[in-house]
Amino acid sequence: MTDASAKPARRPGEQALTALGLGAPAPDPADASPHSFPGGGRWRTEVPSCEGPEALGVVLKEASRLDVPIHRISQGSGVWMLTDVEITEMVEATAERDIELCLFTGPRGTWDIGGSTRTDSRGAGLRARGHDAVAGCVEDAVRATELGVKCLLVADEGVLWTLHRARVAGIIPQDTTLKVSALIGPVNPASYAVYEQLGADSINVPSDLTLDHLTEIRRASATPMDMYIEAPDDLGGYVRMYEVAELIRRGAPLYLKFGLSKAPGIYPYGHHMRDVTLASAKERVRRGRLALDLLARHGADGDMDPLGSRLPGDLRRFGISS
Repeated sequence: MTDASAKPARRPGEQALTALGLGAPAPDPADASPHSFPGGGRWRTEVPSCEGPEALGVVLKEASRLDVPIHRISQGSGVWMLTDVEITEMVEATAERDIELCLFTGPRGTWDIGGSTRTDSRGAGLRARGHDAVAGCVEDAVRATELGVKCLLVADEGVLWTLHRARVAGIIPQDTTLKVSALIGPVNPASYAVYEQLGADSINVPSDLTLDHLTEIRRASATPMDMYIEAPDDLGGYVRMYEVAELIRRGAPLYLKFGLSKAPGIYPYGHHMRDVTLASAKERVRRGRLALDLLARHGADGDMDPLGSRLPGDLRRFGISS
């Protein structure tokens, strides 16, 4: 396990501000996360919103050009918005580079006929409404894993628990990882720990959580955390690049998600959204390069988990009755 306090990263502007008598207090070692990924690394990378083979090709080409390491690539429109040929092409392209591919499962409330999600309260949000929506998510999971997908994105607690049970029962492969969407992400340590128990292998928290919130969560759970370093506008549009080193120190094991603010929504994707989708896919990789450059300048880039790593380590689960 990495000692997060052994070599503290240089904080932005630290030397200049100290010279001016404006230095900040030293970081409290008690705030640091004691956890890491199974391989000992404290952070991985993810490029989200990669909506098909063509966008994937753009991401992979740009990542090679800019030397951006990628552990996971995720998609948001859903398994049901891709053909078998498209899924297979994405599986093969990511497998060739030892990158985990994560596809979103099934129907969700915001696309359903129910009106509550269009009210000011947003109703139940993305959650699966009724038995048929859960069934659609399970159908997507079985189809995707049969085509070689090893990571599934979920936005409903019941779907998460059902897919975890399916994984334990061997209905889907037992090494399938389950990722919780940012759109239902927990905001306190108690709920974060519940998602772990329900089967989550990584949990996307909202990008407006404070550093203290991350420390609180890490005292309750070691489940890998996903966080947008730059969030899409529909998730707040937050840009937290200068906090990357401290986010890792507090939130490890952490997936750094390279999102994009000031970009149109592209879900559910189709060719009518092609130009903006390809342009935004390319820019997400560049944003990743900017974040990694900041980490390097601050001396905090040394604890990246090895490329090809995808499993979360030993986590706690609720018992499954027969």
